[in-house]
Amino acid sequence: MDGKMSLRNDWTREEIQTLYDQPFLDLVFTAQSVHRQHFPANIIQVSTLLSIKTGKCPEDCKYCSQSAHYDSKLEAEKRIAVETVIREAQAAKDSGSSRFCMGAAWRNPHERDMPYVLEMVKEVKALGLETCMTLGMLNSSQAERLKDAGLDYYNHNLDTSREYYSHIISTRTFDDRLDTLDHVRQAGMKVCSGGIVGLGEKASDRIGLLHELATMPMHPESVPINMLVPIEGTPLADVEKLDVTEWIRTIAVARIIMPQSYIRLSAGRESLSDADQALAFMAGANSLFSGDKLLTTPNAGEGKDQILFAKLGLSAEKAKPTIADLSIDAMSA
Repeated sequence: MDGKMSLRNDWTREEIQTLYDQPFLDLVFTAQSVHRQHFPANIIQVSTLLSIKTGKCPEDCKYCSQSAHYDSKLEAEKRIAVETVIREAQAAKDSGSSRFCMGAAWRNPHERDMPYVLEMVKEVKALGLETCMTLGMLNSSQAERLKDAGLDYYNHNLDTSREYYSHIISTRTFDDRLDTLDHVRQAGMKVCSGGIVGLGEKASDRIGLLHELATMPMHPESVPINMLVPIEGTPLADVEKLDVTEWIRTIAVARIIMPQSYIRLSAGRESLSDADQALAFMAGANSLFSGDKLLTTPNAGEGKDQILFAKLGLSAEKAKPTIADLSIDAMSA
């Protein structure tokens, strides 16, 4: 490929369709070529995700075990103590994570919740970790306060295409999601936004999702591409499983059209073989969630990831050192 892939926000659906439909190995080769123009080879950003408030969510997302609308047998839990979150964050950093993500099963945070989440952001940030939260919809004031507390990323996925969205969720609109992302961006935080494949959608919906993300005024800095994990009791429990090559096609196209974004392997990764994951990294994925659980769904554990990284010659992106870390290093030098 000649020259460095330039950032574009004017991709057409037809262009994205052409990329998606090309021979699989050509697509993966192009994606890896673009990846190496913008990121170091063989470096993977590792994040840890913790549920800070589980279950009884008022939204009706058809894929989600935490929705109060479905009987998924999930035990609802109250929000966990800030001290517990800090211990989990330190353990995540010690195991190689550079970003700590905190998620709550809320439609939106109430004002009574804001002191709790703001304290949490400040404490996790002090550990030298990048901070990320997913708390549902935000207004502009909440976004500004999260930014002032030190929140680096806010996650709010689009989930699927605008056209297919109403088949998956009815309790908030597609534009509600875009409004929250706009508040996040206006506050000066980085955006984490992607979607889920395998919801029963068509390839045109995967292209529509990618088109929506890639034509934002600024690309999301982090783009999680989830594969549906079917959960008993939810409306999508028996949906036909999507072929893994379609997931990897989606990752590869995301890498090409959003060349400076982290493309993350998220939910569904626990079902992949080592070879599948290697292919996903070859297609430009350079971020993943580590740990045994993603909110409430199973995930490949840290031990498995360490073995995988050693096998493939991959290294975790380093967390930024804190002032305390630098002082200890200076004393031991």
